[in-house]
Amino acid sequence: MGLGVALTKRVVGGFNSWMVALRSSPRWGRLVSRHLTVITYTGRRSGRTFSTPVAYQREGDIVRIPVALPDVKKWWRNFTGAGGPISLELGGAHHAGHAVARRDDRGRVTVTVRLDG
Repeated sequence: MGLGVALTKRVVGGFNSWMVALRSSPRWGRLVSRHLTVITYTGRRSGRTFSTPVAYQREGDIVRIPVALPDVKKWWRNFTGAGGPISLELGGAHHAGHAVARRDDRGRVTVTVRLDG
């Protein structure tokens, strides 16, 4: 792993920790939670459970997650092809869904989640 990638991962990890803390802040939590959620998923190869904060846009039971720096991040690759199960915290409640990741012709990645029920 190159120095640039290692540094980017470290910065992203620190930013993610800060954003999770901000979401639970009494002062800023409600505002931040409108645009930031925590997803939980099981890794395809490892079988381990992971949670990570992500920005999102919701329209009814469809949630779109634009992936910033997709070539540095790997979590979204668990949802390529037919996709897989995911859970999200929205409005203080946990929601299950099915996520599918797609990369467009410009290299941008979006994970689309269809919420269950």
